Amino acid sequence: MKVTEKKQQDGTILMQVTATPAEIDAAMDAAQIAFAQSMGLRPEPGKTPAQVAEEQMGVKDLDAIVAPGALEALVPMALDAKNLVPLYPPKPQATGMLARGQEFSFEMTVEPKPAYELTSYEPVSITVPKFQITDEIVDAEVANLAERYKAYVADPEAAPDRMVQKGDDIKIAIKAFEDGVEMKQLSTEGRTYTAGEGYMPEGFEAEVLGMKAGETKEFSFDGPDFDEDFKPITKKVDATVTVLEFQREEIPQIDDAWVKQHMPIYDTVEQLRADIARKLEAEGREHYDAQVRQLAAEQAAERFEGSIPDAAYEAMRDQLMAQYRQQVQQQGRSWEDFMQEAGGEQQFSMLMMMQVRQMLVIGFALDAIFRHERLTLTDEDILETCYAMNPQANPKALREQMEQSGRGFALRESAERLKANKWLVETADITYADPTMPTVDPAAIAAAANAVNAASADAAANN
Repeated sequence: MKVTEKKQQDGTILMQVTATPAEIDAAMDAAQIAFAQSMGLRPEPGKTPAQVAEEQMGVKDLDAIVAPGALEALVPMALDAKNLVPLYPPKPQATGMLARGQEFSFEMTVEPKPAYELTSYEPVSITVPKFQITDEIVDAEVANLAERYKAYVADPEAAPDRMVQKGDDIKIAIKAFEDGVEMKQLSTEGRTYTAGEGYMPEGFEAEVLGMKAGETKEFSFDGPDFDEDFKPITKKVDATVTVLEFQREEIPQIDDAWVKQHMPIYDTVEQLRADIARKLEAEGREHYDAQVRQLAAEQAAERFEGSIPDAAYEAMRDQLMAQYRQQVQQQGRSWEDFMQEAGGEQQFSMLMMMQVRQMLVIGFALDAIFRHERLTLTDEDILETCYAMNPQANPKALREQMEQSGRGFALRESAERLKANKWLVETADITYADPTMPTVDPAAIAAAANAVNAASADAAANN
């Protein structure tokens, strides 16, 4: 990739980029894979994403669809070639369309990230609770374990004339047929089912509600399916359903006998509890340390001085909004319902802008600390950051993936911020809460574990 840069009078940098045919082909391949994943296309051995898209969706020219995404993928590669960190993602400008096997040129205007300063670099002062794994926390984990091993048994208190209502746990037998062919995946001789909770289509739910134990009923209902083009349709299902019995939950008592039967690696409940405490110690400490870093970073952010351009706010807001929409969609909820639960669009927008400012200011404050204290990065710092980004991934593989895709500059920025954040804690004046005060529950703080570093890492990775 050939990249030239020219500083302009307003402080921005004009970058002119020419990508090689090999780089264009790689970007198109990556964009096709991303498209297939976003559309939920089923990969097939020996077939390219383009072939799968044509067979499953009728798409004739996948390259034409993913070309804009391929162009966006070239942007970080150009930035990384010059080790240039933008204040917000630049927009590439091109006069033509990408085509495999051909060079492609574009240009973009980059606003470099400013070197902000803090009013003071003295150690921050924070107050945090002591980290402690209490008996109450272990008790809660044991209770969760018992809940996972709960069983459903016949309810002896169920009246003979009791009718199925929403929320009732019942054991049902089902014979289901589609066009006269039995649906083995749905038919059962006996299965626990919670009525009216949306686990089955509405037509099925409506017929089961009001039935009694021992009653058998034949009916039809509409079930979800997909046509040959993988478009959602409904299908008619004929069913014979028998309510075998009303049931209730039976949660086991976790004692020595239960442990020996279900978890033979332990001899006693005390051994089980000790192992739970050990695992909570390891997992909870990681989350606790992240929370302490968050508190220290928030204190440092109060010393931030300078103004942040509106374009930076807008870019971060758009990115967060896209993440929210994706999460809501994955949960199967409507955006309107989410907005209502959030207190309305106006309140949500206000909270969003507060969150955006905090993320930006914390990131810039950590940048200033890294620079002011003349900190340096090691390979271990980079790998630790990769682990913070995705604890489930191989850090070395994630590093290689980011650097090959041109996001090395984003990875380095995140690593610098994590190291600065750790330095903040190491030099901080920390007051620990009185031991009699409530201690930190690792499960309760898990959601905030990566509030600073993962958030800034995600933001940087999308630049």
